[in-house]
Amino acid sequence: MPLSLPKHLRNSRLPAYLTALVIGFAAPLAHANDLADIQKLIKAGQYSQALDKTDAYIASKPRDAQGRFMKGLILTEMNRPMDAIAVFTKLTEDYPELPEPYNNLAVLYAQQKQYDKARTALEMAIRTHPAYAIAYENLGDVYAKLASQAYDKALQIDSSNATAQGKLSLIRDLISTSARPGSKPVAVSSKPAEPAKAAEPAKEPVKVAAAPPSEPVKPAATVTPVAPPAAMPAKPIDKAAEAEKPAAKPAADTAAVDGEISGTLQAWASAWSRKDVKAYLAFYAPDFQTPNGMPRKAWETERQQRIDKPGKISVSVSDIKVSANGDKATVKFRQDYKSASLNSSAGKTLVMIRIGGKWLIQQERVG
Repeated sequence: MPLSLPKHLRNSRLPAYLTALVIGFAAPLAHANDLADIQKLIKAGQYSQALDKTDAYIASKPRDAQGRFMKGLILTEMNRPMDAIAVFTKLTEDYPELPEPYNNLAVLYAQQKQYDKARTALEMAIRTHPAYAIAYENLGDVYAKLASQAYDKALQIDSSNATAQGKLSLIRDLISTSARPGSKPVAVSSKPAEPAKAAEPAKEPVKVAAAPPSEPVKPAATVTPVAPPAAMPAKPIDKAAEAEKPAAKPAADTAAVDGEISGTLQAWASAWSRKDVKAYLAFYAPDFQTPNGMPRKAWETERQQRIDKPGKISVSVSDIKVSANGDKATVKFRQDYKSASLNSSAGKTLVMIRIGGKWLIQQERVG
């Protein structure tokens, strides 16, 4: 009993919910103009020209989140979902604190009926931005679709199950009401900006502050760039008072730290699933405690041989629980591993440390 997806998970409604990235700092005028020009090309449906201009922009600013995000939107409009997924996935790895790439991954996964992946991506979007209304709505619709599939399976096994039939009818009514077939796609509001650079130069990607996505606007609406916030004067540091402060992080930072660690964990699982051994091994700290005291080089060789075996693998993590204290954290979660020869699900614990602004794995054990 196939059911149609709600409007923001259907192909014809996709542009309205592939949200634009809004960053709370203004870009230099030249770059902002480049992004505005790309936006105009997108709105005019000139996707090939927009992609060429975006590639040129990214070539000059390879770490620019806004330009890369626009490329993902353009590839989606060009009906190149796998390329768009690759762009958004890399954004979640480089900028795990941004919720919009996770949301857009979820829409693309749902479009391909990969609802479990869509659910995981939306949960990450919400974890990084708990007030992200669109992600909550999309998550509800993904759960509705998963429920419809489960009830449909129950009826295939037992067609006389009146309870399952009633529940399936309710879900179908819910999805049909949400879809509103008569509505037309709307344009996405995109406000070009550039991530702020960190105070100290670093090779790893800088963190950017993302505002919630704008409400969709009609195609004729004019998009006004966001002005940068007024600079706050720096206060003199009272070194004596600073010395008396406890080393523990304020409670307000807990959610941010949890989001950073969860994003790192998702990126680790993603690299493993892609068989990107170099990226996978980069998540391990220099002092990682190898199993049974094995030499680090021997352990890395063994991991590479196992990961490089023929066939696809899929690694996903869920039920993530983080307990952080300063630059060290204990992370408990459930790991699901699937390959041609093995299908397992087990609890796992990682001890992670923060080095150079990145969370790395120091210890790894089952249970």
